[in-house]
Amino acid sequence: MAFSSTVTESTVMGNKRVHFGTWTTDTTGGDIDTGLRSCEFITLQTSGSAVSADQSAVNETLPVAGSAVTIACTSGADGFWMAIGV
Repeated sequence: MAFSSTVTESTVMGNKRVHFGTWTTDTTGGDIDTGLRSCEFITLQTSGSAVSADQSAVNETLPVAGSAVTIACTSGADGFWMAIGV
């Protein structure tokens, strides 16, 4: 399966685009395709019914030109994300 991300919703707030989505993984990270030209902010939330041993982390210096934002996470730690940018 590796790593995959999906944009589930998008909206506009003021002059910024906001995209929401999910990721699934059986590796220790990958690239979230935010669908933005430039990602200025992203927040990550691990999903599941059990307590996560580790918090997922953004492995980039923001803002990121382009839509791919690399994250590091525990293998099997699926989650939700929200990104803001243009």
